[in-house]
Amino acid sequence: VVKQTADSILVPIDQFDNILAFKIAGDSLVGMLKKQDGSGKPLVVNATRGNPYRFKPNGKNAVADFSGKYDVTFKSPTGKDENAVGLFKQNGNKITGTFLRVTGDSRYLEGIVEGNDFYLSSFIGSSPSYYKGSFSKDGTITGETVSARGNTPFTGKQNQNAALPDAYKLTFLKDGYKTLDFSFPDVNGKKVSLSDEKFKNKVVILTITGTWCPNCVDEASFIAPWYKKNRSRGVEVIGIHYERQLDSAYVRKALTRFRDKFDIQYDQVIAGTPDKKIVAESLPALNNFISFPTTIIINKKGEVAQIHTGYSGPATGKYYTDFVKEFNTEIDALLKE
Repeated sequence: VVKQTADSILVPIDQFDNILAFKIAGDSLVGMLKKQDGSGKPLVVNATRGNPYRFKPNGKNAVADFSGKYDVTFKSPTGKDENAVGLFKQNGNKITGTFLRVTGDSRYLEGIVEGNDFYLSSFIGSSPSYYKGSFSKDGTITGETVSARGNTPFTGKQNQNAALPDAYKLTFLKDGYKTLDFSFPDVNGKKVSLSDEKFKNKVVILTITGTWCPNCVDEASFIAPWYKKNRSRGVEVIGIHYERQLDSAYVRKALTRFRDKFDIQYDQVIAGTPDKKIVAESLPALNNFISFPTTIIINKKGEVAQIHTGYSGPATGKYYTDFVKEFNTEIDALLKE
């Protein structure tokens, strides 16, 4: 709910525990994006009424149509470069797209192409995303992501066969394990375990998630209505949350907001903070942990049938529809066992 008092405007972004705080200055808003509890470093934000564009055009036409799929490498100062697939669709000067990573996608990016240069951005309430760079007629791409944490350069090459590693083969159980064993509390302190009567002889979907995670938000927007439609078939879902703070008041607030936003009717439990090492320690049967979210499907015998690392949201187009199809196919097969 947007609140205005005198010359101030407050826009709570509850999903990410942020708030936009503005002062009205004529036709402009001047302020900051900050955490609701005052922690962290605020980002300066300015807004101007009536601007019909995200990036101010200079009247220069794009020299070519750079639509397509690209092999992309994001450079890391630690030497751990990250491979991605860039998906772009251009119409004149307008360009939309996303970067598909093992951990998930960059969601909906939108911007412009002028000459060879491109500018893309998005903002959903967490932190803004901003990408800029250049295309070349030989099919290469160079650029950088710009953020409050610093800039990350990337390079790439157009390749219609660009692909990531198989998301079903990145996370798996250690040798000798077939099942997962855990007992985590919900917001009321009630312990939830796969050995509970509720889950016996059911196909169970575990989603390793967090309310702070944009790709987890995309997953919840799919799995919550899917569960309501399919629960009568003999399936259950448990959202295993790793949250930035673990005090009871914060966790209750964060999970309640998440539940209300997506009308979540399945179990939500709290397992720790969003540290990959902590996730691996709390679920020791896993060989490793790579990404929020990670989706684990359990068969009627209580055995792990499938693990999917990351999440390809609706911004990825065919990748998303393929995931939904594969997910439903797997569930249908397990229900028939």
